[in-house]
Amino acid sequence: MQQPDFFAQLDRVLAGAPESAGLLLEMLSEAHARKPLPREVYTEVQQRIERLVAARRQQGGDDTFVQTRPGAHHGHTMRDPSLERSGGEGPFGAEPERMKGVGETLNGRFVLEECIGFGGMGTVYKALDLRKLEAADRKPYIAIKVLNVQFRGHPKSLIALQREARKAQALAHPNIVSVYDFDRDGPMVYLTMEYLQGKPLSQLLRAPGFAGMPYADTLRIVTGMANALAYAHGHGFVHCDFKPGNVFLTDAGNVKVIDFGIARVFQKAEEDVDVTVFDAGSLGALTPAYASPEMLENRDPDPRDDIFALACITYELLTGHHPFNRLSSVQARGAGMRPQRPSGLGRSQWQALKCGLALEREARTPTVARFLDGFGTGGMVSRHGLAAAAAIGVLGVGVLAAVAWHVLGRTPEAAPPLAASAPPAATATVAAPSAAAIDAALAGVPCSALVAAVRAHAVEVQGFLSKEGDRDGLKDRLAALPGVSTVSFERVREVDPGQCPVLSVFGPYWTAYRQNGGQAAGGVALRLAGTGAAAKGVLTGGESLVLDVKAPASASFLSIDVYSPDAGVAHLLPNALALDNRAAPHATRSIGGGGEWAIGKPFGAELAVLVATPAPLFDTLRPETEPRAGYLVEAAARLERIRARSGAGSVAVEFLPFTTKAR
Repeated sequence: MQQPDFFAQLDRVLAGAPESAGLLLEMLSEAHARKPLPREVYTEVQQRIERLVAARRQQGGDDTFVQTRPGAHHGHTMRDPSLERSGGEGPFGAEPERMKGVGETLNGRFVLEECIGFGGMGTVYKALDLRKLEAADRKPYIAIKVLNVQFRGHPKSLIALQREARKAQALAHPNIVSVYDFDRDGPMVYLTMEYLQGKPLSQLLRAPGFAGMPYADTLRIVTGMANALAYAHGHGFVHCDFKPGNVFLTDAGNVKVIDFGIARVFQKAEEDVDVTVFDAGSLGALTPAYASPEMLENRDPDPRDDIFALACITYELLTGHHPFNRLSSVQARGAGMRPQRPSGLGRSQWQALKCGLALEREARTPTVARFLDGFGTGGMVSRHGLAAAAAIGVLGVGVLAAVAWHVLGRTPEAAPPLAASAPPAATATVAAPSAAAIDAALAGVPCSALVAAVRAHAVEVQGFLSKEGDRDGLKDRLAALPGVSTVSFERVREVDPGQCPVLSVFGPYWTAYRQNGGQAAGGVALRLAGTGAAAKGVLTGGESLVLDVKAPASASFLSIDVYSPDAGVAHLLPNALALDNRAAPHATRSIGGGGEWAIGKPFGAELAVLVATPAPLFDTLRPETEPRAGYLVEAAARLERIRARSGAGSVAVEFLPFTTKAR
């Protein structure tokens, strides 16, 4: 086909399916990556699709729209320099300068090698940094974001990109893409960013036949997104255009949030001069399918706007479709739409998700941490009432910390079908129960850390289980396994459901340590010091918190944390007064004996966690207290690296649930 015919056919396709523009951009990028197109063809196709994206004003698509004034969700599109080549007066004159493309170099330093993505503000290229190459840097590639054609003409575009660079530089977090610098080359304004290998979440959701994913896999992605947003909110920023296209799944299994380009400060400090000089929200950029009603109504930004988008994406991950059939939230509210509960989603998880999807800001979940705590405290429920996932999920950075068995070196056999009749009597002719079958049954229990000892035909379970767990049902299922005569749960301690995220991260290590013989060799111990109420696990306001600790059988570094009812965590060891947390084999010591820690509000169910590692868990000292969610993400990533380097069972963990109350 000749080029004029090809472009004429392309225009007909675009005119007939304007809702596909964003997808066509992604397809163009993927096709070009597989087999590079001639430069002039690639550039022309890209510009034609970009013009359609800029002109598209219908609500309900994934594309981010850039409007001429706040709240202008319909009306005239912005002037496009590429449409003004025949006598029109564009922002750069009648004949705009030629824009550089794939194969060319910016500022004599960055070689544009391929187009890897498109956003509301710019086109993203993979680029070779010649300076890094000259310095023999092992990672010479970066990503470069160049302003799109339709955005370059906006009078505030330079300010927008410069502010984006500053904001992103301030948001240094494992789940947020790193931004390096801001610059220009002639008419091309760009910023340089961390180069990521992988794919946007939108590509996963749009894959043919995608009908949702298991709860545990969903939670891994949701946790990464949530921790990025929580971190940004903690620094006073709302993303304002959170959508699947702005979430990146790396080949290494990490979740990265990108494009804080229109993030607006919601905690407006008087000394922040940027607030009075420039507000990126004035560009009116948003994505209708994920924008809250308040954003569409041009109200001031609020963290709950991002929570609405997060809940929409979570729903799509679980079900494969949008909760409001891709209608805007305003349309959904006007039609009285109510999303249906995803098949098999637990009651508490559905309640958390439903609150995040609330079409009124006042009814919506107020913080990302609360959304994550609610959504991450259970699992997908099968028809037998068991959790379908092996554990609650992975708290961040691509670490499958909660999948106890195959991550930590054990691959149990599948459990045999449950018997319909009473368990067989323990006789000499009946084989002893399979330890692997018991392990498999315990591995499927949400919010738990459980192991079992088998003596003849008696099974003794020990460990930790949520108070809301089906203790009796689990006992019956174990008793129904072939060869089991009795089941004891005397050594199983209950944990408050609010501590389930903590148990999900550290529970697999607790289990693996015991299954690899660590505890049999004289392992770790953690208990409250004292007698009376303290011996029963109860402390009163004003009392000192003192913990007796025993180290494992090998030299280690000890970390001791206490997780409070308000989703915070206090770091008892190491701390500013006790930096040295090295412990000799079988060493015993008391933590807090000098009165450093006293019981105070909030009172309720607490959980102390001892973690012993062959290398320091963190290289630097943590703050004395911090939010639980972010810390768990980083701890999970550190533990996974230690496990990968030192092997299963190299990390020793012990839990200590206790209760605090007012005097």
